[in-house]
Amino acid sequence: MMDESAELSLSITQIVQRLKGTHLHSQLEKQAKECLHKPEIKLETLKDDVRRLLKASGWERKLQNAVYRELHILPPPGHPRAPPEHTKEPLAYMRKAQVNWEKRILKSLNSMCTELGIPLARKRPVPEQNELTNKWNEMGTDEPDLSKFRPVYAPKDFLEVLVGLKNPNNERSEDLTVRSHWGLIQVSLNGRDIPQMREMYPELGLTYGQLGIDDHTHVPPVVSEQDSAAAQQYSRQGCPTGLRAQLWSLILHTTNDPEAITHYEQLKARVIHHDLLVDNLIYKDVKLTASNDDYYFVFEDYLYQVLLCFSRDTAVLEHFNYNCASPPKSCMQSKSGSEQCAVVYPPNGVIPFHGFSMYVAPLCFLYNEPSKLYSVFREMYIRYFFRLHSVSSHPFGIVSLCLQFERLLQTHLPQLFYHLREIGAQPLRIAFKWIVRAFSGYLSTDQLLLLWDRILGYDSLEIVAVLAAAVFAFRAENLMEVTSLASAEAVLADLSTLKVMPLLQIFLFATSV
Repeated sequence: MMDESAELSLSITQIVQRLKGTHLHSQLEKQAKECLHKPEIKLETLKDDVRRLLKASGWERKLQNAVYRELHILPPPGHPRAPPEHTKEPLAYMRKAQVNWEKRILKSLNSMCTELGIPLARKRPVPEQNELTNKWNEMGTDEPDLSKFRPVYAPKDFLEVLVGLKNPNNERSEDLTVRSHWGLIQVSLNGRDIPQMREMYPELGLTYGQLGIDDHTHVPPVVSEQDSAAAQQYSRQGCPTGLRAQLWSLILHTTNDPEAITHYEQLKARVIHHDLLVDNLIYKDVKLTASNDDYYFVFEDYLYQVLLCFSRDTAVLEHFNYNCASPPKSCMQSKSGSEQCAVVYPPNGVIPFHGFSMYVAPLCFLYNEPSKLYSVFREMYIRYFFRLHSVSSHPFGIVSLCLQFERLLQTHLPQLFYHLREIGAQPLRIAFKWIVRAFSGYLSTDQLLLLWDRILGYDSLEIVAVLAAAVFAFRAENLMEVTSLASAEAVLADLSTLKVMPLLQIFLFATSV
């Protein structure tokens, strides 16, 4: 392992390299050069004077926010001689499981392509391009025949992969914690207990004001100051409805500047020019999920626009630098048509699964400009959502969240856990669909946004696992009476009336430990 100073030096070098060549970097250079012509700039204090003027004009804050974003995205530096795949995922059996899962997904996609006789990609004829351009804002009125298409996989398929995870080093071990584990997840990863969580999430304490509960909570001027770090700290106690969109954009460092709008328009042009097989999977998913949801059906057009553009966005590939997954590749005909070559497919490296559109749907309540909506969703995905559908040992990855959920229930509600296990209603089989979608489509939208406030505020998905356990604790009395998986699912079928913050506060701070 590297010492702290070497690690800091490496992080600084990485951030400087990543920011070089960006639009912000060129703008800073331009502003600095313009400063040189100002009369208050003196040669003997040149550096300090330029820095002072950049600070006064707000450019220093923009740079700070950009650095803050990089710090949230960059993985911690590994050993300089460690292979890149070890830095992304240190456990070999996790890497192997992810590779096998990727092969399975790609095989499913290619089988569908062969069975239906549909190419993975094709250039649209000009009349079709014109038609799509004209109906871009009303794609929801289109009713293509999607009966032959099926989701490549559903969350329950992914759960079986996680259930099958085994650490080969524990196979012959007499480790009682492994042997006596009642849950579905049979690997050992570090996780926080409730006392540690109380230290991690002090702002959720019963003595703190919470927006969504306490109307008198003070709103500091974080938006006017344009400070990403302050906005993130503030959102730990919830964001006011009228400021949430601005605060989230500030935390995520997304802008709707001309560069972002141009990028979105370029993606739109790619959608219009080329038809992809995954487009049908996107249409199918929206029809099966958001279109049938009382909260989200009105945003059907937005969902198509954002998700179709997302599938073409090669900038998303950058997140594979710190994601344990690898972008899928398929064989495509070269331009000459004489040979086949392996290319990343879809272009963003992300094959949508059943429920994927629900990562976007709640954001439609906050942003009505497609380019802004798109920027925020993409940043949410490359920071958080990708961890919910890839196999890794990351503390906020799906494996750790499932394990955390099971441990919380086993530790604090052992009788309930044992009862549900005995009747064949393993709690994780019920809660997994909530966790993998970060509760989107299950909570009422106002409550879901309060939950996502805390995900952004703490830069952590762990709170999702805590809420899942809190829901079981809240319905424990009814669940102790059930006698089957079906009846347990019935008790937990409707979460739309639940209030997120009281549930979290009571579970974390009123549970005896």
